[in-house]
Amino acid sequence: MERKIIKKLLLWKNSLKRMPLIIYGARQVGKTYTALSFGKQNYKNTVYFNMEDSAEITSIFERDLKPERIIRELSAISGQSIFKGDTLIIFDEIQACERALTSLKYFCENAPEYHIIAAGSLLGVAINRGKYSFPVGKVDMMNMYPMDFEEFLWATKNEQLCELIKKSYSTFTPLSIHDTAMDMYKTYLVVGGMPRAVLEYVDTNDFDFVLAAQKNLNDAYIADMAKYTTPQETTKIMAAWNSVPAQLAKENHKFQYKVIKSGARAYEYETPIDWLSSAGIINKCIRITEGRMPLSAYADNASFKIYMMDVGLLCSKFGIPANIIANSPHSFDGFKGALAENYIMQVLVTSGFKPFYWSSQGKAEVDFIFQDKQGRIIPLEGKSAENVRSKSLRTFVSQYNPPYSIRVSAKNFGFENQIKSIPLYALFCLNPDGGNE
Repeated sequence: MERKIIKKLLLWKNSLKRMPLIIYGARQVGKTYTALSFGKQNYKNTVYFNMEDSAEITSIFERDLKPERIIRELSAISGQSIFKGDTLIIFDEIQACERALTSLKYFCENAPEYHIIAAGSLLGVAINRGKYSFPVGKVDMMNMYPMDFEEFLWATKNEQLCELIKKSYSTFTPLSIHDTAMDMYKTYLVVGGMPRAVLEYVDTNDFDFVLAAQKNLNDAYIADMAKYTTPQETTKIMAAWNSVPAQLAKENHKFQYKVIKSGARAYEYETPIDWLSSAGIINKCIRITEGRMPLSAYADNASFKIYMMDVGLLCSKFGIPANIIANSPHSFDGFKGALAENYIMQVLVTSGFKPFYWSSQGKAEVDFIFQDKQGRIIPLEGKSAENVRSKSLRTFVSQYNPPYSIRVSAKNFGFENQIKSIPLYALFCLNPDGGNE
């Protein structure tokens, strides 16, 4: 399946300032598959090492961190020659070997001609806990996310639809096959962007197989929690993780600790939430008190919302039957809004934005506020259906006078009263540069 990150990998390969690359992100978003595919397509050969599977491999890094010796021994253990510039070396699950992570500094400084990609699922967890000496300034970094809606359209052989959506976005003229695009959006809500779930959908066209894949993914995350934390920590992390659907099902999606457990306090669950965020399996949206640049200066870190990193996993945790989403949207209005909001957050994060939300004295609230690369503050309001009237957006606009606003909904394209109406299926076209794709 085609992934957008391949273009970035090609730029990395050809860069004169190339350093060892770390691809990080949640487990099973496609890091290993993408790195292997990239290697096979662009190098003479690829050598792959999984740091979780072999004590023999990790022992290579124990003696010293001299790149040439490490390369000789890796070549011997893999049975393949490793060529400078022509071999891609992949260190998978690098968080399982602290010394291998540290070695990237020495490859950068003393042997930059070797092309190395390291992948880590729980790297953020390990780094945040001070377990590893991270090679700051000596590695390139790329974050990998679940497949976005555009990549989902590619995987399902809907490239032509994808191009028509981008064409309509570039001119903000209505898409003639709007209903078809909305149907694909609703399918994406069910399937999501986890490659394994997408592959099941493409191969079987059966949502039961998709649901089984999503259940296995959820079980894998729970296994990670148990593997890398104490039993007491695991219990709290799982409780926070399992509360996400209930948090989003509330009319006010602001995170409330009491939803996790009656009487729960912030100090008990701040670390578990940080763990989930560092592992990449939730996205955190923090409240801002002012819609001014820089947004981070006005962040109220005690008030936030939490979204799952993949809308398909959220849909499966809600337990909503696929046919309900596909055929009867009006029978689950509350859940539909939660799914749409989670989807929007997922798209914004994947596209490179850092979204916040804004509220003012409990009288007005705008779903998402972001800052583009030109420093402009843009409000974005998400609506799951076609009812798009909002007093809160008008309040924000009158108070901060943004250059334009965005309304994401089930309506077709339009641009009037300085409000860009973007259909839910076209949000992937938005980019931080402030222009059209």
